[in-house]
Amino acid sequence: MSHDDFPTENPAVVTCGLPYANGDLHIGHLRTYISGDAYARALEKLGQETAFVSGSDMHGTPVAVNAEKRGVSPEEFALEHHEKYAETFPRFNVEFDNYGHTHDETNTELTQSFVRSWVENDHVFEKEIQVAWDPEADTPLPDRYVEGTCPYCGAKARGDECDEGCQRHLEPGEIEDPVSTITGNPAEYRTREHKFLRLSDFQEYLKGFIDRLEGTSNARNQPKEWIEGELQDLCITRDMDWGIDYPGEGKEDLVLYVWVDAPIEYVSSTKQYTERVGADEYDWEEVWKAGAPEADAPEAADDETWDDADTGDIVHVIGRDIIQHHTVFWPSMLRGAGYNEPRAVMASGFVNLDGQAFSTSRNRAVWADDYLDEGLDPDLVRYYLTTTGGFQQDVDFSWEKFQERVNGELVGTLGNFAYRSLLFAARNYDGAPDADTSEEVASRIEDAVADFEEAVNDYSLKQAGDAAVALAGFGNEYIQRNEPWNLTGDDGESRSDSESPSGDEPRGPTRAEQVIYDCVQIAKAVAVLSAPILPGKAQTLWEQLGEEGSVHDANLDACLQSPPGEFGEPDELFDKIEDERVEQLNEKLQERIEAATDDSGEDATEESEDDTMSEDIQPVKEDRISFEDFQDLDIRVGEIEVAEPIEGADDLARLEVDIGTETRQIVAGIKQLHDLDALPGTKVVVVANLEQAELFGVESNGMVLAAGEEADLLTTHEDSVPGTKVR
Repeated sequence: MSHDDFPTENPAVVTCGLPYANGDLHIGHLRTYISGDAYARALEKLGQETAFVSGSDMHGTPVAVNAEKRGVSPEEFALEHHEKYAETFPRFNVEFDNYGHTHDETNTELTQSFVRSWVENDHVFEKEIQVAWDPEADTPLPDRYVEGTCPYCGAKARGDECDEGCQRHLEPGEIEDPVSTITGNPAEYRTREHKFLRLSDFQEYLKGFIDRLEGTSNARNQPKEWIEGELQDLCITRDMDWGIDYPGEGKEDLVLYVWVDAPIEYVSSTKQYTERVGADEYDWEEVWKAGAPEADAPEAADDETWDDADTGDIVHVIGRDIIQHHTVFWPSMLRGAGYNEPRAVMASGFVNLDGQAFSTSRNRAVWADDYLDEGLDPDLVRYYLTTTGGFQQDVDFSWEKFQERVNGELVGTLGNFAYRSLLFAARNYDGAPDADTSEEVASRIEDAVADFEEAVNDYSLKQAGDAAVALAGFGNEYIQRNEPWNLTGDDGESRSDSESPSGDEPRGPTRAEQVIYDCVQIAKAVAVLSAPILPGKAQTLWEQLGEEGSVHDANLDACLQSPPGEFGEPDELFDKIEDERVEQLNEKLQERIEAATDDSGEDATEESEDDTMSEDIQPVKEDRISFEDFQDLDIRVGEIEVAEPIEGADDLARLEVDIGTETRQIVAGIKQLHDLDALPGTKVVVVANLEQAELFGVESNGMVLAAGEEADLLTTHEDSVPGTKVR
């Protein structure tokens, strides 16, 4: 791996977090897969050798539980969903080079070889632990058969993760007040021997790794507390039948933890791709193994040569809820087996639906199948999910917001420019006129290409999409400013500025010809730059230009290569979404929600395993306060001067905030949700007369206001100075 800008001489692999083979896909799930596909395509546009791989996560307790309810085997249940996913992704133009699953022979063999390497290098040890046991069923209870209270934050939690609170990974036996989900009775704890991966062996390595890691800031900042604190070892075995067997004699009753074999599928899927196309085309070992330090020497990974090692470039595109797994567990697993570390982790925010969390139990979701059945083009939702805000920010989907983005940017800007330019060219010149790209337009296209390259190296799909749409916006302005329709005569010709009045010298292109040629050249560049995010529509535009082959085979140099001379009249790329259509879509969604509520009861609140972690919007309280009570609150504008983590606290950060009259020390629960290094200079809203409190031994004198579970900091629209009262 190098840290040189893409494209590098090393092969790259882009992976997506494995979809869990346990339910249908909705557009919230699709965000990371669409984004991974777009990023892999963008790398290829730069000329980077890239493979895009993933697979279905087949193992774990939820699959076993739901298979039992269905009366089928876990393998049959999981394969059914795997096959559905493999069919659905291409319908959204998500085209994996290889899409496997964790239960196939390749991943089984590779996972067991990883574990053997850890054992051989003394990274695995055995320890007696307390395992939850259902006394009525007389059976051990795997993680997700147990519910209880998180010992760290007090929220309701599953046996392996505080999924409704602090998101912390929980080891077997840590959860408090455990209850069996099979019978609802209190669970007992019994002593069992299990295998552990000694993560403490890799703590110093991880400190170097997290500093080297590229990608989104949340993927770098969130794990630092675990890495810099007391790193807990990872239990890698479970008491159940469904999974990959632990490769050791006398342990036939144990299977490997699902978070052991799931990320190894990244390697397995890449290996399967090589087996299909041949190592001459793509060599998986160059990416995952070439140049890696020896597995028996973790300290070798701290060497600075890792920054410039001749290895592959590995990019993981994941959801925010599995950052710890990819930045603590996974690099340790790779390091312990002698494999290369990831270059980057891109961790997305969640997707909400009209201000509320997706809920499969209430059918409050835009399902992937329903979206396509409505006849909506997949590129529209690709554009919305990849360019609405930064990748690590939450995205709120509503049909109204979807309509606004489609009609404004795709129909009104990109589609409008392409259609009017190519239509004028086809009707007046049967295609591109005989000219060369003007200096002004060539410079603007070069700027757009540079913006695209910078976006890819900044891991910003929004900026990459903006580069194409902004170039189309320039094209609209350029054609409007030059008015080529006023430069042509009845025959579509006009004299150029350089034409000889006597006709003795060859004339150059007319002014109209120059303008329209420039517009055709811009349209070609827009097709190339938009292809990663709008693969279907970019190909349509490419063909409308009279280009042969696939736009996805064209690299960035094609943006300034001359377009073909002839093409016919185009069709419009995008259809406007009318208000009536939005009303219909909202009505159908509401009908589904009401039907699900009627089926499950008005008070149904259960969220399925694959729901987003965001909480529903709560109803407004009936009790009201007086205006006088409100006036008692001293709410002021503040400016953060210092932001630093509080040692030993999962979520807390110490802030120094200028509130005009003084600088206050305030403790805020934003440690894992914000890049603390970026906060100084940020305007915030502070409750200044809150009584003092002490949290983790740090005194707090006030409260910074923030919205929602993601701690969206409240700020000011204009430039209010610190100390300004909020009224």
